[in-house]
Amino acid sequence: DVENSRSYIDELYSEENCKCQEAIVCLKNAVIGSNKKKGSIISQGIVPRLIALLCNAGKPLQLRIDAGIVLGSLAKGTEQQVHSLMRFNTVDVLITIVFDPSTNERLMETCLGALQTIVQYPFAPMDLIHSDINNIRRLIQIASPRSSFACQMYVVNIFVPLCHSSHQQKNLCQADVIPFLARLMISDNTTLQVPALKCLAAMCFTNKSVSNMVHSTYHADRSILDILTALLSRTRDIEVQLAASRCLTYLHRAGSLPAEDYRIVYKTLPCLARLCSDEFGEYIRATAAETLAYLAEIDSELQRLAAISNHLIASLANLIKCPSVLSRQGAFRCFASLAANDEEIRKRIIEMDGLMEEVLYGLKDDCPEDHSVWRPLMDLLSGEPSLELQTVVTSTICNLLLEFSPAKEPMLESGAVEMLCELTKHPDPALRLNGSWALMNMAFQVSLVLDDPHPPEVKEQAIIIIGNITAGVRDEDYVLQDEKIVKKIRDFLVANDNKLQMGAVFVVRNLLDKSGRQHILRQWGFLENLEQLLHMTPQHSQFYEE
Repeated sequence: DVENSRSYIDELYSEENCKCQEAIVCLKNAVIGSNKKKGSIISQGIVPRLIALLCNAGKPLQLRIDAGIVLGSLAKGTEQQVHSLMRFNTVDVLITIVFDPSTNERLMETCLGALQTIVQYPFAPMDLIHSDINNIRRLIQIASPRSSFACQMYVVNIFVPLCHSSHQQKNLCQADVIPFLARLMISDNTTLQVPALKCLAAMCFTNKSVSNMVHSTYHADRSILDILTALLSRTRDIEVQLAASRCLTYLHRAGSLPAEDYRIVYKTLPCLARLCSDEFGEYIRATAAETLAYLAEIDSELQRLAAISNHLIASLANLIKCPSVLSRQGAFRCFASLAANDEEIRKRIIEMDGLMEEVLYGLKDDCPEDHSVWRPLMDLLSGEPSLELQTVVTSTICNLLLEFSPAKEPMLESGAVEMLCELTKHPDPALRLNGSWALMNMAFQVSLVLDDPHPPEVKEQAIIIIGNITAGVRDEDYVLQDEKIVKKIRDFLVANDNKLQMGAVFVVRNLLDKSGRQHILRQWGFLENLEQLLHMTPQHSQFYEE
């Protein structure tokens, strides 16, 4: 055990290379797979000795390689242990050795492997690489076709977390990383293809200039677009298909590929819909759903096509049953995207029997049997869900409520309006926006319902929604902003239908809870209609008191 092995720890500091070599082999075997032992090594202050051995060109090559292997193993420990490595400028040391033209290839591979592990952490000092564009060019040279497979694999994986900001993406483009990635994409080796595709996708994400460069780049007489499209084939590895579809999705959303392009309509969208099906692993399905949501988010025709592709809605319903948060979020985001514009799609989602019960069942041990379809969705937000899950679920609800119809009654009975009202007070801006946008849209839809010749029971439901909005957000004027709604509420006070009258009184009472509105309502003629209603109502009734 490392804690009780001072003998070989002491030998690590021996100037006799053979003793030091024996000690470091013992150390290497001890730390593999054990975070506890990694922590012990770090706490005993051995990292500086390992770095000294690694940097000493006068030491035997194998000793230096083994020192690098131990550092790479320590980098696979806990986040706190990696933070400890950072204090000894480990990344600077690794980069210096990697960029030294005289470095042996085996030692190069060891240092690249340790560097790849460390740069996956967001707190890694990425600027040490990005500070000079020649550093990126040097890494590309290190991963040339003549280099070992390991060098190529490590370098492309190092690039993946280095391309998230627009500045980083620009640097990578200027260093000609796109042709490098294209070469790896056609390598027919999944270990190289997947990180190359991930890097390309990250570079294109919301970056039109990079996306346009990718759009116009050719490699080996083939455009990158054609290479990506070919990688969507069912004969390719599943992860390759998924990563390539994400590249094409981001190229579309960045504006470099139109929604009607055949690569999007006939290749990318069907591929993503297929990858959502139950035959694939949970991570693939969840990521595909998330990507498909983003692909179709702003285009109604893509939403319509997706909804009829490969039993997608049923696949998403099954995905929600999976235990991971990633799966539920992917499914919810895709539901929200599909329901953004088409009422028929919304209706199909709403009417999918038991869908939302499954949501609740997956999150709670005690799921009541008699819940309506939408009650579980409301309950999903009643505990302490993560902010991200709240955003996804409320986006789904908001999109499903985009158009008013009596079919929404189960959802409304489950407290949708009250939930939206609460959202308008939420500290998170995205959730406040979701709530406000949905309430304003509902008020607009209700205005149309009140204005059209619908049956009294439909109008009654519309008034209940208005009443709930005015009750939930008393300080906002979502209702008073709409002249049609105000006039209809005023007229319903003296209508021949008692339920419409009661609903109108409920709305007026809520509106009066904020000072300054009395004058507005008086101007609209509410006082006269209230007085007329008072004369029409029996004095002994509860309604008269209200």
